Amino acid sequence: MTVKPFNYYQPTEIRFGRGRLRQLGKAAARFGRRALLVTVPAAEPLGPAIDKARTLLESAGLAVAHFDRVVPNPTTDSIAAGAALAREHRADVVVGLGGGSSMDTAKAIAVEATHPGTCWDYLFDKAEPTEKTLPVIAVSTTSGTGSHVTQVAVATQTPREEKFYLCHPQLFPRIAVVDPELMLTAPRQVTSMTGWDAFTHALEAYLHKSSSPYVRLLALEAIGLVAAHLPPLLEDLGNLELRSAMAWADTLAGLCMANAGVTLPHSLGMAISGRWPRVAHGQSLAAVYPAFTRYTCPAAIPQFAAVGRILNRELSGVADDDAAAQCCVEIDLLLKRIGLWISLEDLGIPAAELDALVAPSLRLPDYRHNPRVASGEEIRALLEECRVRS
Repeated sequence: MTVKPFNYYQPTEIRFGRGRLRQLGKAAARFGRRALLVTVPAAEPLGPAIDKARTLLESAGLAVAHFDRVVPNPTTDSIAAGAALAREHRADVVVGLGGGSSMDTAKAIAVEATHPGTCWDYLFDKAEPTEKTLPVIAVSTTSGTGSHVTQVAVATQTPREEKFYLCHPQLFPRIAVVDPELMLTAPRQVTSMTGWDAFTHALEAYLHKSSSPYVRLLALEAIGLVAAHLPPLLEDLGNLELRSAMAWADTLAGLCMANAGVTLPHSLGMAISGRWPRVAHGQSLAAVYPAFTRYTCPAAIPQFAAVGRILNRELSGVADDDAAAQCCVEIDLLLKRIGLWISLEDLGIPAAELDALVAPSLRLPDYRHNPRVASGEEIRALLEECRVRS
C-alpha cells in the first residue's frame, strides 16, 4: 500500500477523564497569575461547574475576572466586551468553560485582547494572529463541537448577518480539560445537537480532500462511537459511561477537523445560522445532511461504503455501490433516532430567503474540499431540497 505524504499537528495537551476539572487551577497557574474565566451566565445547569472552576483557579493563587456574557453563535459584540475585560484585568490566560460558544468566544477574546482592531480583522482570509495571543484553556461541557482541540473560533457579525471563523495555529488551546462529569447536566436537545455535530465533523473530515490515513482512522472510530452511544444516551442522560464515550468521540472528531477540515454542509450550515442566529449549528447541519449525502455519495463511493458498514454491519458483504447508497439511508435513520429529522421549514426559514444563503455559502472555503464541489446553482438546488422533509 502506498501512503501519500501528510502532516498531522496537535499542540493541545488533552486531559481526559472523570474528575479532571480538579486539575484546572494548577494547569492555569503555569501561564501566569491572572485569569479570565469565560462562560455563559452562571445559572443552572452550569452554575455549579462555573463556581467550582472559579474556586479552583482562586485556590491556585490566580486573580479571576469572570466574563459571563457568552451567547449562542458568538457575536463580535460579545467578544469585544470580553476582550475589553481581559485587557482591564491584564489577563495572562483565558479559560473557556462550556460548549462550543464559550470555547470559541475564549479563543476570539485571546486574539482581540492582544491585537489591534477586532477579532473580525483576523478571520481565516485576513490578518494572522501573532504569538501575542493569550494562552487558552478549554473546558468542555458538551460533546460535539470539538473546539477544545481545534484552531478554529466561529464568530457572527450580527449587523451583517455573517458567520465566519478565525483559523490559525495560535488559537489551539494550550490545555483541553475533558471531564465527562461536566456533561451530565447537558439537556436532551443539547446532547442530541452536539452529538450530531461530532458525527458531522468526523464524516466530513473523512471525506475531505485533505484527509490522511491518520485522520481517517480517527474519523471512523468517532463515527462508530456516536452511532453506538448517542441514541441510548438520549434515553439515559445520566449515564456516565455513555457520556464518556461521547466525550471521546467529540475529541476524536475535533482532532480530525483540526487536521483535515469540514466540507459542504458546514458552508451551508454556517450561512444559515449566521443569518438566523436562533438556529443552532447542529440543527442547521441536520437540515442539510440528507440532501448533502445523496449529492456527494456518487463522488465518494468507497468512503460512503465504509461508513455504511459501520452504521449497519449487515452491509459487510454488500458491494460498494449498494453499501454507499444504503449509507445515506442509515444516516437518515440516525437523524430520526436522535430527533433531528428536520427541514429548513421546520427551522422557520422562509423559502423566499434561500437565494440569500448562496453567496455566504460560497464565501466559506469548506465547500471546495467536498469530494464533489458544488456550484452556486447546485447549492441553491440543495437548499431547495432541504426546504421540506417528508
